[in-house]
Amino acid sequence: MRYFTEEHEWVEIDGAIGTVGITEYAQGQLGDIVFVDVPADGRTLAKGDEAAVVESVKAASDVYSPVSGTVLEGNSALADSPDLVNSDAEGEGWFFRITLSDEDELGELMDEAGYEAFVAKL
Repeated sequence: MRYFTEEHEWVEIDGAIGTVGITEYAQGQLGDIVFVDVPADGRTLAKGDEAAVVESVKAASDVYSPVSGTVLEGNSALADSPDLVNSDAEGEGWFFRITLSDEDELGELMDEAGYEAFVAKL
């Protein structure tokens, strides 16, 4: 199941593990991605914490953790190929994987239909 935030992050849940990235909409707003800084393995994040930084030719933006937990791994491929976010923001361009500490937080996020309705109003 995939969930979305109003800040345009997504988290895909597989058991107690979440994979986090930015949405196609966010990538489109940023333009060409030139740098991504992912969180360190083992870092503890609370929902809403600044977790990563993404820089484009237009701007730098913080990426917030949509859930609380401990970072399992950052996507090391983004160090050499930040353009993966441009080509596949909701797939190979993921930012980090996190072990969820409070699955109830997922209820505060939007499902895909809710997110599409949210973006349509922007």
